[in-house]
Amino acid sequence: QRPRLVATDLDGTIVTGSGEIGDRTVAALQAVEALGVPVVFVTGRPPRWMGQIAARTGHTGLAVCANGALLYDLHTESVVETFPLSVDAGLEVARRLRAALPDIAFAVESLEGFAHESAYRPRWVSPDDVHRIADVEEIFDRPATKLLARHEQLGPDELLAAARGVVGDLATLTHSSTSGLLEISAAGVSKATTLARVCAERGIDAADVVAFGDMPNDLPMLAWAGRAYAVKTAHPDVLDAVDLVVDPPERDGVAQELERLFSR
Repeated sequence: QRPRLVATDLDGTIVTGSGEIGDRTVAALQAVEALGVPVVFVTGRPPRWMGQIAARTGHTGLAVCANGALLYDLHTESVVETFPLSVDAGLEVARRLRAALPDIAFAVESLEGFAHESAYRPRWVSPDDVHRIADVEEIFDRPATKLLARHEQLGPDELLAAARGVVGDLATLTHSSTSGLLEISAAGVSKATTLARVCAERGIDAADVVAFGDMPNDLPMLAWAGRAYAVKTAHPDVLDAVDLVVDPPERDGVAQELERLFSR
């Protein structure tokens, strides 16, 4: 049976390491949508990094941004729903992490933009994105789409394991990086929960969803979807979690599989 909805991560899944989406992938996504099947981009990216994606793919459909904290309309390039991390919960998470890992540094992603502590060393953020630099108690002064925690001496898997031990169920912790960076969302919020809302509103069951991903932040979505694929270059935990694989974005792997699935 043909899928009724396609959900795909962006970076490392359909977006190459150089930040491009191949022509074959764009054509495959547009062909799926032309059949009346929704395509939902499900990403850790904030909305300010979605303009190029919207332009490249034709300004159609929805995106789940910030690992589930935001629902974003690609047609209008606007946020339509939010599931933020509260100030109280976020500051308590930061307090616990700093007590356990004194060298940790924090940043806050909100609808207003990006703010970080002076000790936090951004990797992909341009100076134009930053609207404040101060301690986390000052920059986390309103509900946030994501709290970020960076540790320069720990790898991402080691940092995630250590953080889960002290944060517990106060928030959702994940990562999508090769460096020591945690992505922290409100408790119970993930790529899967917001994608499930999108599907429920359309009367689409998980069994009728096909999903593609490559990093630990994709695991909830891949576990929820009826048919889940990992990119061959994915994180080991992702490869262990699914039975199906596709080629990396440099080889338009998602496009290849969509062409196969929708040629029936």
